[in-house]
Amino acid sequence: MAVKKTVQTKKGFKTGEFIVYPAHGVGQITSIETEEIAGCELELFVIHFETDKMTLRVPTFKVEEVCMRKLSDKSITKKSLDTLKTKPRVKRTMWSRRAQEYEAKINSGNLVAVAEVVRDLFRGENQPEQSYSERQLYELALDRMAREISATQKLDQREALDKVTDILVTSAAKASKAAAAKSAAEDDSDNKAVA
Repeated sequence: MAVKKTVQTKKGFKTGEFIVYPAHGVGQITSIETEEIAGCELELFVIHFETDKMTLRVPTFKVEEVCMRKLSDKSITKKSLDTLKTKPRVKRTMWSRRAQEYEAKINSGNLVAVAEVVRDLFRGENQPEQSYSERQLYELALDRMAREISATQKLDQREALDKVTDILVTSAAKASKAAAAKSAAEDDSDNKAVA
């Protein structure tokens, strides 16, 4: 396997650019190379994933097939953060079915879909504990989301993680407070009806 030549841009992607590879999250294109493998020339994106300490070589012709994309723009990033503020949607289906749906959303590479998983699997202080598999999926989705927020908003990964977590905690507290107020109002109206 011999590296023949390198280029700076290909298929709208350029060397040094951060991208999203759905199966692994945010990575950086370190080079675009043409290599000879088994007598055939193959053009490759060389992508480094710093957090995972991994380098991936993706043939340029497979970009669409693997759904590699540029980082989300500001509007998508805002929409994903706003998604965290909405009420969680918990389906009453078997966990195995929900887990498959969550994994599909995480691996879709769609930042808003990943935010939905983070929102739905988040547990506040006064909520029941997660199972091991729920926690694993939650942490994977949270990591993927924080890494993209970090790259798009030029934040340290820890700052991005804190930003996402703060939104979740604040939203859960507001929901809990609203539920308590509703319950108190219902109790008050029941007491008036009895009197």
